[in-house]
Amino acid sequence: MISPLLANVFLHYVLDEWFEREVRPRLKGRSYLIRYADDFVLGFSREEDARKVMEVLPKRFEKYGLTLHPEKTRLVPFERPPDRPERPEPPEGTPAGSFDLLGFTHFWGWSRNGGWVVKRRTSKSRFARGQQALARWLRANRHVAIAEQHRKLSQKLRGHFAYYGITGNAAALSRFRWNAIGLWRKWLGRRHRGGEVPWGRMHRLLERYTLPPALVVHSVYRRAAKL
Repeated sequence: MISPLLANVFLHYVLDEWFEREVRPRLKGRSYLIRYADDFVLGFSREEDARKVMEVLPKRFEKYGLTLHPEKTRLVPFERPPDRPERPEPPEGTPAGSFDLLGFTHFWGWSRNGGWVVKRRTSKSRFARGQQALARWLRANRHVAIAEQHRKLSQKLRGHFAYYGITGNAAALSRFRWNAIGLWRKWLGRRHRGGEVPWGRMHRLLERYTLPPALVVHSVYRRAAKL
């Protein structure tokens, strides 16, 4: 085992310094590296540069006993789309030409002002992981007093919204909250054998034990209004 701090220092040498010192001077176009801990993305303005780095990157990691995740390591075309989109927003599934970083799927979307911008929403894997964690907790604590369940569930939802509550991700936040209500109802019904909580009763319970709203905590529009 290696601590996150040591891993970060190690990758600074293996990846960050190597990319700046040896790779970028040999490229023909613009490039950048964004890394947080062991999660990183490399961007290139020329496809030939991307393919060259993709070829040598595994060798660089192998030299130091490291490996790249086979499913996460891939080339993704990410050019700005044509001026007139065929559809303003991508379908609900993972859009083509997108990538995941730090729990968010990054993709091109149509802005309020009528232009292309890079948007982000909760990645499918992180969304599913969060829901599974809620389900496990609710199952394990289904016999705890409802007031205490409400307090802890509210904390968990606030924590989720504090990280994922960014501009453009409101739909995923609302879906996460709605699914959490469904999971809570399910495991309240399992407090007794064969029990089920009717939706009418669940709505009355939610009026008394209100869950936090799905709010965008980090809004670029609110930030811009303060400038």
